Amino acid sequence: MTGLLDTAVDEARDEIVRVGTSLFNRGYVHASAGNISARIGDSHLITPTDAALGFLERDRLALVDAQGEQRAGDRASKTLTLHRRICAADPTARFIIHTHSTHLVALTLAGVWSQDDVLPPITPYFVMKVGHVPLIPYHRPGDPRVADLVTARIADHLAGHTPIRAVLLDRLGPVVWGPNAAAALAVLEELEETARLWLLTDRRPRPLTTDAIDELRTAFGAAW
Repeated sequence: MTGLLDTAVDEARDEIVRVGTSLFNRGYVHASAGNISARIGDSHLITPTDAALGFLERDRLALVDAQGEQRAGDRASKTLTLHRRICAADPTARFIIHTHSTHLVALTLAGVWSQDDVLPPITPYFVMKVGHVPLIPYHRPGDPRVADLVTARIADHLAGHTPIRAVLLDRLGPVVWGPNAAAALAVLEELEETARLWLLTDRRPRPLTTDAIDELRTAFGAAW
């Protein structure tokens, strides 16, 4: 790789390290749980298996080519298949974050609102910035069958003109994505904070009304 691609990979390395440090410092990740990836052209840069996201080393990040062959860095995360399949299913997915965020994992243990929507639309910013988030039934970490379930959900929502930006893995936490790191982070943060709000209020708040959600669709293009 030379020229522009080398530059893009270097920039993605720095961004992944920055995001991992930020997530760790703010308590969104712990120990070696979670992973981050960026799509660069047809290649993917992803955190290594069992890496601690708060202490990433840029040159140890795994670079994987379009055929899934590793070209640099330590052994890629066991969720590589899931990350690659999400990018293939949603062309807007260029940065993906998976965490074991405390309140979202707690939500799966306490009981989600529904299988299709793990949280009710209780705030306007949840509707606008996150949207629908389906629950993916429990499978062991790295199980390739999860990719089939997630991509099926992505396809269903694209067909219904309500594209999703996240799923919640039962007992394992959220997987979120966006066109860049800032967008993916915004989804993760709003999703985790909404789960925190709902649990703190004993899951009692009523959802926004249909009229309120229609207004968000009209005013802001909310995909709900």
